Amino acid sequence: MGTYKDLVLYKKSFALAMEIFIITKQFPKEETYSLTDQIRRSSRSANICTIEAYRKRKYPNHFVSKLTDVDMENSETQGWLEFAKECNYVSGEAYDKLYALSDEIGRLVKYMIDNPGKFGVG
Repeated sequence: MGTYKDLVLYKKSFALAMEIFIITKQFPKEETYSLTDQIRRSSRSANICTIEAYRKRKYPNHFVSKLTDVDMENSETQGWLEFAKECNYVSGEAYDKLYALSDEIGRLVKYMIDNPGKFGVG
């Protein structure tokens, strides 16, 4: 295995964080310190926790623990996306696209948790 940058999970979570960054530039200024910061933070954190999980792969329990952090942050991102949609800050189409990517990230995390040996763990 190469580096963490070769992980599909890393690539997808980075793409989601960047898409969210771009779309949140259009959010109202009054959301700067709440919704905007929170959704950016959780989406970026999912990506960073992926890197940390990769670095902890020598220790199976630590690897899985960091992946559960990825799952938690990704789930939080989904919650913030729902608020953004209901507040009409994102279109239904944008929401569907971002939520689908987040959902895919969740499935990748589950696969990695269930199959750590395929990722050089141990």
